[in-house]
Parts: sequence; structure tokens; C-alpha cells
Amino acid sequence: MKKLLFILITIASINCFSQEIEFGKVSKIELEEKFYPLDSTTDAAYLYRGRKTYYDFNQQEGSFNVTTEVHNRIKIYNKEGFDKATQNIYYYKPSSNKDTEKVTSIKAYTFNLGEKKQKLSSRDIFDKEENKYWSLKKLTMPNIKEGCIIDIKYKIISPFYNKIDDLDFQFEIPVKNLDYSLLIPEYFLFNNIPKGYYYIKPKIERKSNFIEINTKNRSGWNTSKTTYNYSKIDYVSLSSKYNAKNIPALKDNETFVSNISNYRGGVKFELREINFFKLGGSINTYSTSWENVSKKIYQSSSFGSELNKTNYFKNDLQNLIKTNSSNLEKTIAIFQFVKSKVKWNGYNGKYTDVGVKKAYKEGVGNVADINLILTSMLREAGLNASPVLVSTRKNGVPLFPTLEGFNYVIALVEFPNNTYTLLDATEPYSSPNILPTRALNWNGRKVTREGKSSWIKLTSNKLAEEENTVTIKIASDTSGSGFLRSKLDNLNALNFRKSYSHIKNEELINKLEEKYNIEIENYRLSNKKNISKPINQMSKFSSEDLVERINGKLYVHPLLFLTQTENPFKAESRKFPVDFTSPWKEINKTSIEIPEGYKIETTPDNLAIGLPDNLGFFKFQTTTTEKKIKVLSHIQFNSAIISPQYYPILKEFYSKVVAKQLEKIVLSK
Repeated sequence: MKKLLFILITIASINCFSQEIEFGKVSKIELEEKFYPLDSTTDAAYLYRGRKTYYDFNQQEGSFNVTTEVHNRIKIYNKEGFDKATQNIYYYKPSSNKDTEKVTSIKAYTFNLGEKKQKLSSRDIFDKEENKYWSLKKLTMPNIKEGCIIDIKYKIISPFYNKIDDLDFQFEIPVKNLDYSLLIPEYFLFNNIPKGYYYIKPKIERKSNFIEINTKNRSGWNTSKTTYNYSKIDYVSLSSKYNAKNIPALKDNETFVSNISNYRGGVKFELREINFFKLGGSINTYSTSWENVSKKIYQSSSFGSELNKTNYFKNDLQNLIKTNSSNLEKTIAIFQFVKSKVKWNGYNGKYTDVGVKKAYKEGVGNVADINLILTSMLREAGLNASPVLVSTRKNGVPLFPTLEGFNYVIALVEFPNNTYTLLDATEPYSSPNILPTRALNWNGRKVTREGKSSWIKLTSNKLAEEENTVTIKIASDTSGSGFLRSKLDNLNALNFRKSYSHIKNEELINKLEEKYNIEIENYRLSNKKNISKPINQMSKFSSEDLVERINGKLYVHPLLFLTQTENPFKAESRKFPVDFTSPWKEINKTSIEIPEGYKIETTPDNLAIGLPDNLGFFKFQTTTTEKKIKVLSHIQFNSAIISPQYYPILKEFYSKVVAKQLEKIVLSK
């Protein structure tokens, strides 16, 4: 007997979204508005930002889609806001996967006072592949003028029902009206995780829905008998509505902020459970703790299974370790080998891209390819090595258990003396315990062979060091000449090599001359490629702008062109932590030989001040002889992160630093 079963599932949803602004119609008052009333400094503002996210059933595919409808209306006040007339719509379109997101129903208009609205032409919509995972639709709005309004509407249809994009409440421009709504069937349970410093409390309701299941059965040898069955399954959807007015802009004008998006008000959605039991399916639970998240990643075929592969490198490894006996020697030798063997393709990832064997053979791979090769080789050499899951600074700080919280992996080696070293072989200029800036984001999650996990501090205890020494002789005509010697170490050395290893000395000379307003006659750079040593620079210079003559007296800044003239912390208060990336210190020394016929009249007093809880200190000291003045300035921070509670103290600390450095040496005849 032949039996064919067709199941048709339809979902009737009650989409009761809140009252929204009508697309394609703007008021004369909005067009006449010359500036945003609540923030006259802004170049543009969202008059309306709307979003609806809901689930549809795809009958052809037999699975759910997530549909997101977007409606944004932007007022552009001046030419500085013209960049808002180009809108990018990002969507997931991996080259190796048939499942992709789609952007549809794009409509947009530009409105100008006294003119007809102008429609966005299909010629002004461009499709661009950003990388092998993401593409974008670029919308270039027509007829942009000061005071215009652009109105944009589109849909994104995603087959990835386990993922809901973040709701963002704050942007670089203010929002006058915000209207978001979500409608999620009871089959999908998400953790709603607030983020940032601006929160909108949602209005939560339960909506009744149902699924119709129509089955068509044909039976008999010739399929002559057909029967129809109908059933109805009632279910509940969770409706969440977020409405707000007059949301301030999140301005990226604070100094020492790692990633402003970390502090953007909004909500993240992390899948907790999919329950298809009522539909005859199974129940699947997802991340509920950091331990579960780490274990799930470790058990992935693109992580733990790749880590366990070893045959492809065994011959190379034997040659590496036969001349290196200690654990530290083995670690450094393997680390340097992997850095030179496999180059980073620029892609992050906690999972491998092409796989460790192929990456090793072809010499290129993503972050996981490279650092899992490194971890595996370290283990095979008998070292206690583990992968460490990391969220990059751009990805944000993972505050709650989430698979999406990690997008990077590095290697850890633990030694018998209870010390450890962190390694990232994707960065050619990195060294043990000196990670690239992108990976220095609070803590990482170490995962052992057994799948157990724990937090590991990513920031090194090694201070990012800069030391400058200036020796100068001042002539009677107030010109000066001398030598500048600079030393950079640890993270400062890594960043210098990364920025300047590819450029010629002539360009470096130009940058130094512009930075310090001096003329360089001779320049020498040492250890540009030798990462085991600090960067050393030596410059012979001259200048005519370092000394001021007033009423026969000479006035000189004690630190000359190394003087810090402004307090970097200007705001009265601060919500965000101060992120220096790394603990650091800067030592500036000057030795000033005064001109013939002059004597030292006054020098700044010595000063030593500290911050609470050993966060940092500043020391300023002058010593004099008959013809020379020596100055030492030492500022140091022992923590990479300074919490907002210390901001008033930090601001006052820097005010004293700047005031002291701006005091002057006075020379008289």
C-alpha cells in the first residue's frame, strides 16, 4: 500500500502593534524645523525609528522564518548630516551556506520644503559583498539638501529562527519617537538581556494564536482513496512592545572608551529553549550558564575535534622541541613557528574556518584555525595548554551566558610554578602575555581537556611603557638643539611595529616633526623587527619655538615639547569606565643646558600625588646645577580599567598633572 502524507501548517497571528507613524507622509512643521529642539548641536535626528519582528511559517521549507520590518525617518539639519543619506542594510549571506537572509520591500523617499517628494530609484540601491559571511544593501538617497527628511522602509526575512537581532535604543543621533515590537511563539524561549545605560521597560502581553494542520492521505494500490484530516493547535505568543520618546544620542566623544557600543542602551536576545513538543517534536535547551556555553563550544566539530588532530604537524614539532628543553623554551619556539607558518586571513571566529589541517598546509586561516593549531602543538609537546575563548573589543563584553558572547580564541600555557602565559599567533608582533589590542577585553574563558571552564584575566601585568629623554642646549637667540631618545616596550612596542613596520624612516621623521614641531637632522630606529627587545628611536633635532623671551627673561616648559597641555577628561561626570587597554607608564626626562649669560631664577616645585587603591601615581622632580636643569616626569597607571566611581578623582588628578607640566622655568641675566 502506498501512502502519501502532506502536512500544511498555517499560523494565524494577531499582530496588534502599537500606533505607528504613516510611511511616506511628513508634516510641514517637520520640514521647517531648523534644529533639533532637545539638542541643537546634532546634525541629524531620528524623527521616528520603528521595528516589528515576528515569526512566520515557511510552508515550502517546513520551518519558521523571522521577519523584521523596519521604518526609519531621519531629519537632516545641515551638511554635516549628509552622511545619514547613505543607509547600509546588512544581512547574513554566507558563501558556503544555502540559507541566507533576504532584504525585500525597500521603499524610500526624500522630502524637501516646497518640493515634491522624490522616490528612491532602484539604480540607487547597490548590493555589496562585505566578506564571505555578510553582504549589504547600500541606499543612496536622492535630492539631499539641508533641512530635508528621508523616509525609509524595508523587510529582512531570516531563516535563522534561533536568532533575533539586538534591539538598539540609542544611536549617534537622538531619537524623537521609538516604536519596537516583537511577537514570539511559545515554542521559542529567549533570555532578554538589557545592555548599556538606557533601558526601556517593555509592555508584555500574551496573544492567542493557532496552527492549522491539514493532512491529505491517499491509500490503496492505485491511490484511489483520498481522505482529509484537519486539526488545530492553539498556542500563545509573547508580545513585547518598547515605546519611548526623546532618547538622547550616544555620542562617542569620551576619551579612553573601548567600544561605545558596549554602552548603547538596548536588549540582546539569547535562545534558551526550543520546544516543539506540542507539534510532535523534541525539546532542545541551549546556553544557561558559562559552563554550558564553554562545553557546547568545546564539543563542536569545529573546535574540540579540530584541537585533537595532531598527525599533520608531528614531524615539524619533533624538530622544534629537540633543541629546546625547558617548558618556556618550547612554548616560545612553538609560538614563533606557528606565527611564521600560518598567516591570519583577517577573520575572527571561535570555530575553525577551513580546518586546522588545511590551514597548516596552505599557510592561511582564521583566528581559530591558527590558535587551535598552536594549542594542539603545545599540548603535544607535553605542555599544559588550553584554548581561551575571548570576545573582541568590537564584539563587546559578554555579561551573560551566551554562545554569541565569544568570537575569538587564544592559547594559554600554565607552568608548574603557578604562572601562565597567553599567546595569540595571529599577530606577527605579539609576544608571550602581550596580546593585540583587539583581544584585550576584560576576561576570557579557559576550557580544559575535560570541558571544564573558568575565567582568565586577559590584561597583562606588563606595563605598556614609553620613555623619552631629551637633552638640549639653548642658545642666546632662544633656539635649541639636541637629542631625543625614545623607548617603547610591551603593548606600546607591538602597536608601533604594527603601525609603522611597513613604512620608511622618512615618513616616521615627518610624523615626529609634525607631532613635536621640531626639525630632525638625523634619525635612527632599532629593533623594528626584533620583538624580544623594545623599540628604540634616536633623533638629532633643532627648534626655534621652545623658549619664550619676555622683558629680557627666558621662559621654558620643563618638559619642552613633551608637555601635556590638556586634561583628556573634560566632562563633569562619566557613566562609562575609563579603558586604557593596558596598565601603562610614561617617563619623560629632560636635561636643559641654559645659554651663556643666564642664570636659573625659578623652577617648578617637586610634586608627588597618587590615586586611591594603588590605581596610579604622578611624580614630578627637578634638579639643578649652575648651568643645567634636569626634569623627571613619571605618570603610571597600574590598572587598565578605571571604574566610573573614580572619575572625579581621576579628572582632578589629571588637572594637577597638566598644571604642573605647564609651569615654566624662568631664566634671567
